Amino acid sequence: MNRVYVSDGEYARVSQGGNIRNIIFQEGQYDCARETIRNQYNPQNIYNMTPTEVHYNIADWALAGNRLNEIGDCLWYLNPFRPSCASTFPSNGSGTLHTRLGEHCFYRPTAKYPDT
Repeated sequence: MNRVYVSDGEYARVSQGGNIRNIIFQEGQYDCARETIRNQYNPQNIYNMTPTEVHYNIADWALAGNRLNEIGDCLWYLNPFRPSCASTFPSNGSGTLHTRLGEHCFYRPTAKYPDT
């Protein structure tokens, strides 16, 4: 939801005023929204998932404007598959490490982000 409602930069242009679908299906952003990855079928895509009530509750909670305090205004996350997180992400330096939760590193925008 942070990407949907950010006021400037790449995601503001992609969301076109708050269109969550544009954010989710932006090319290369979320593997679960891709039917193929590297020309291979992706069996873990959203079309193969069976959401339960808890998944709908989480979605409703987020759509209602709720946020995890630990994440703040972060726009990016990734699982680095190693014990530490890089200090910046993506590679253009528009995000800086904010926190790590479990296996995921979360990055908030830097002053470079509005120019993306």
